Amino acid sequence: MVEGVLGEPGELERLTAYTYLTVPDRATHLAVMRAFTSTLLADLSAHDVAERAGGGLTVETVAAKLEQLRHWGNLIPSSRPVRAGSIREYHRVRSRYQLSTLGERVQRQADAILAEADAAREVSRELLALVARGLHDLDEQSADLGGIEPRAALERISTLFAQFGQFADSVRDFYAYLGQVIFRYDLDTAEFTGFKELLLDYAETITDDVAHCAPQIKASIGGLWPRLPDLLADIDAADPGLSALARADVQVQRSRGRDLDDWAGLRAWFFDEDGQGSQVDQLRDATLRALQALLANAKRMIASSTGGLSRRRDLLRLARWFDEVDDTTAHDLFTAAFGLYGARHLGLAPDAEQEVPATSSWSDGPAIAVPIALRNRGTRAAKGRTSGPEDYAAQRDRLRREAEEETRRQHAAAAELRAAGPGLAGVRLSAAATRLLLDLLARSLAGAPPRFEEAEAADDDLDLRLRLVRTSGEGGVIHGADGDLALDGLVLRIGALAGASTVEETG
Repeated sequence: MVEGVLGEPGELERLTAYTYLTVPDRATHLAVMRAFTSTLLADLSAHDVAERAGGGLTVETVAAKLEQLRHWGNLIPSSRPVRAGSIREYHRVRSRYQLSTLGERVQRQADAILAEADAAREVSRELLALVARGLHDLDEQSADLGGIEPRAALERISTLFAQFGQFADSVRDFYAYLGQVIFRYDLDTAEFTGFKELLLDYAETITDDVAHCAPQIKASIGGLWPRLPDLLADIDAADPGLSALARADVQVQRSRGRDLDDWAGLRAWFFDEDGQGSQVDQLRDATLRALQALLANAKRMIASSTGGLSRRRDLLRLARWFDEVDDTTAHDLFTAAFGLYGARHLGLAPDAEQEVPATSSWSDGPAIAVPIALRNRGTRAAKGRTSGPEDYAAQRDRLRREAEEETRRQHAAAAELRAAGPGLAGVRLSAAATRLLLDLLARSLAGAPPRFEEAEAADDDLDLRLRLVRTSGEGGVIHGADGDLALDGLVLRIGALAGASTVEETG
């Protein structure tokens, strides 16, 4: 079901590139990745990364991290040929790595999040007016008799999409930050005053600017929309960019605005395409919800100041107690304050043949069968009378019969080899006789010295002896159930313990 939402299964596999940001030693992985992103087209070995990353990292530690990052898809092995003037230099420059496209993008996002995660980002309101002006000019020039020159159209499209992209990102970041703080119920008077001014002044200004520019942008997009396919085709003809790679089955991510899908996303920001409301409508609704949250906070603060019930001071004092005590006391304090106890975890061993990575979530892992007694009564103890010891007589009889049958097969195979005698090379042995012959041959070779003249193996229980004699220019061929065995420079004698027959045929 999830794969149907996301599309191809490979989309989920690309998410493993984020794994190094969640493992316990993520600080080391971050240092290694920053060594690669510090320069363009980085091609580094473990020695190079250890020198750049610093922090006392050993070459062995860095090499292990590089291989792990390669497994996750953040790095790829370098294809650059290694040139070294000495063995020491070769060990230093071998096993080089490069950044993958996905790895570079994930690291860039991680650095941006670490630098700006908790900051309140200003909305680039002035860019929306520039977008409206650019769309208006593009609509008018493309509607002229001669049309617009493709190069000029490309410059204008790239500019307005860059401006709109920065505006849309800043709006999302601002409202995410606003939602993080405005719904808090622990705001004091100073914080409430600051957020009230932020919402009533700044957010209202954003909404007014969007409401002012939206009709102009909608009119320009509506007039430009029928001419867009021909305009984009003219731009591709004048400046194909990397489109030639697409014809070579290489996935290409084109500049924003050069595909009709980019324009569809821009249109969806201002037009209600699916009945769910445009982004402008959602922006207005988000501002209204924020105002409602602000009003709820105002009511709470008024009720608190007039004698109403407020637990803010009690909760702050409890939080201070938690901050000042050790771990054991904190658990006792939590139990006393909330009357809640630690969760009791049920641990059952999974199937030994089913390997589950340690990073798998319990919600995604395979289900484990819980015994009925444990599921119903919460105990593993058996209910009722204790059963008697299990009777293994039938199993012992079966094993005894199997052993007797195997012994009979072995004696029959030994009798077949003894009966073949001197004519061993002229018959085709059964499967059991072939296995017994190969077993004796392997035992004779295992106990013989490297340049043996004669090797021997015997089985007293089967009354069978095999002897190998090295002879120059002679050999033999033994025909078995699974194929033929050629002996080169060896003569094989097999028979009863009292004597052995000889295979005299040459190979």
